[in-house]
Amino acid sequence: MKSSAHAFLLCLTLLGASFSLRAADTPAPATAPYLLAGAPSFDQSISQFREAFNRDNPTLPLEEFRAIDSARDTPTLTRAASKINENLYASTALERGTLKIKSMQITWLPIQGPEQKAAKAKALEYMSAILRAFTPPLTKTQSQQKLQKLLAAGKNKHYHAETEGAIRYVVADNGEKGLTFAVEPIKLALSDTLGGAN
Repeated sequence: MKSSAHAFLLCLTLLGASFSLRAADTPAPATAPYLLAGAPSFDQSISQFREAFNRDNPTLPLEEFRAIDSARDTPTLTRAASKINENLYASTALERGTLKIKSMQITWLPIQGPEQKAAKAKALEYMSAILRAFTPPLTKTQSQQKLQKLLAAGKNKHYHAETEGAIRYVVADNGEKGLTFAVEPIKLALSDTLGGAN
């Protein structure tokens, strides 16, 4: 009995060491850009955004965003979320104090059964509307096509990002665990250069 307990503990120790070694070989996930010090924000506060979004998308309402207590928050960042329905959420990272948007996300938690198709269609409507809210020149059809292209590029990838002008689009496809689409502002190299020249 004593020898089998000893063998079991030895196996656990070796298994733990194996996981540690494997973890050391795997690069640590990069910090989300909007969490970095000095990350840009959009010009709108979350309340201005929500008011404009609800006006422009009367069939896709966003309720008030509520602050989320998070250990990952920093002295310059606040997180907030708004529940759309049981499997669809909007969340945001905000500049503390001004409540300007640093990242806006829609997350869909897949459901099984006959409602899945309709639930996914509703999630895609919200994602497309968020894309359009930050890229106003796009028509509804263009924003849907762009979203489909982004989702296809991010399919089965933990993280996929594409930059267009001053905006970064991010797709995080976690399969059965959920799908997140985010829009984030980025600094343009030209504006950084001009700012340094003054």
